[in-house]
Amino acid sequence: MKVNEVVVSRLKIEHLRETLGVGVPSPRLSWQVKTEAQNWQQVAYEIIRPGRNGPMHESSGRIESGQSRFVPWPFEPLVSRQRISLKVRVWGNDGSESAWSDPLRVEMGLLAPDDWSAQFITPAWAEDTSQANPAPYLRHEFSLRDTPVSARLYITALGVYEAEINGRRVGDQLLAPGWTVYDKRLRYQTFDVTEVLSAGTNAIGAIVADGWYRGRFGFAGGRRNIWGDRLALLAQLEVTYADGSSERIITDGSWQATTGPIQMACLYDGERYDARLEQPGWSKPGFAAASWSAVASIEQDLSVLIAPPGPPVRRQETLAPVTISQSPAGKTLIDFGQNLVGWLRIRVQREAGQTITLRHAEVLENEELGTRPLRIAEATDTYTLRGDGVEVWEPRFTFHGFRYAEISGWPGELKADDIEAVVVHSDMERAGWFECSDPLVNRLHENVVWGMRGNFLDVPTDCPQRDERLGWTTGVCPNRRLHLRRGRFPLLLAGRPGSGSDERGRRRAANRAQHPG
Repeated sequence: MKVNEVVVSRLKIEHLRETLGVGVPSPRLSWQVKTEAQNWQQVAYEIIRPGRNGPMHESSGRIESGQSRFVPWPFEPLVSRQRISLKVRVWGNDGSESAWSDPLRVEMGLLAPDDWSAQFITPAWAEDTSQANPAPYLRHEFSLRDTPVSARLYITALGVYEAEINGRRVGDQLLAPGWTVYDKRLRYQTFDVTEVLSAGTNAIGAIVADGWYRGRFGFAGGRRNIWGDRLALLAQLEVTYADGSSERIITDGSWQATTGPIQMACLYDGERYDARLEQPGWSKPGFAAASWSAVASIEQDLSVLIAPPGPPVRRQETLAPVTISQSPAGKTLIDFGQNLVGWLRIRVQREAGQTITLRHAEVLENEELGTRPLRIAEATDTYTLRGDGVEVWEPRFTFHGFRYAEISGWPGELKADDIEAVVVHSDMERAGWFECSDPLVNRLHENVVWGMRGNFLDVPTDCPQRDERLGWTTGVCPNRRLHLRRGRFPLLLAGRPGSGSDERGRRRAANRAQHPG
């Protein structure tokens, strides 16, 4: 940077790093200013919307203000699917003027219920929803008359989901759409899937699991089906061709459903996966799906659909074992040296049908895995091998708070290269760091940071490991200043107006149902 140069950078819409599928018609804009000038202050700014071919389309004009966070939208409200770019320049109290920032490209999501022609679909078979059920797989084949120049997938679920197109995973988000008050607001996700589509036959599929929607949740054993007893998928794929024409592929009665290797997936209890039940190519065109079942459409209020107000949950890093040892009872224990939230990834080779059991806990008790603090959360994943070479597996629709893991059923000697911990939490952007000359204080600070990471998995929680994991606001408020300095945590709460009161009302109603009078 040149001496006294002023640079505008890090433009954001509604504080979001990801600007595909924005859901606010008049979004607020934020930016940062970099300069080495002493005592520099912003005194004015200008925002422009460049046209597609370069010339300015619209300008706010010079606005006298030092504001650079959540700056009010200066133009007409945006509409569904609209694509724009923005640039900002600023003036300083020393008379300096910055160059225009790099453009921020923004694409709107679907803002109104009428934008949706898709229907919520659910497998047509009967289920005993008083217990955990296998996760349904849903698929659909369709034909495109040409290779699209643009394609967007708008998708959500009653439950948690992962989607695939032509055998490729869509996005890298986990446990989407996340924690929500389903009858008040349901987040949908927007993905650019242009590169995975081609002319001719294509296929789209999704797996849906219980998640927060109908899985076991709450105190004293929890309750099932708190929000509903039927998992469902809503997906709308919009493709645009070079001639400007477009078409939609939607969830409707033409889809098919089956079950597969995920025999059980529960946030508290873990995931049970039988690799012998995999159906390779299930989300690719040409897959033989004659044995798959029909689906049924269900009525759902589309007015509750909203774009995500904050970052999604993602894999953040992996940790290798610090030690692998035998407990006094002969159990294989792994210490990852750090309390974390996520799950285990294993690499194993053995004959088909052998089952490996993975148990998780934060502490040891009497040199054994300490599961007592988990109360009745089982925190146990199982993997049954298919037996065709090296198999790499990790769960998708659960999470655990742990430092230690107990492994049983492992074929032969467990080596450090065979297993790793996958750290998972909301993809917050870190805002600050701290370090001093005292290593104990540094360690204490890092413990706090890890505690934040573990308790910010889509919703700020009181704990990530036992049969609770609820969004108690009292756990957030005393530490709010630290949260603000260490992570951009307001994104997890922004866009949740009323969520707390909505959830408290639902809990009171549930308590009355359990304890009438």
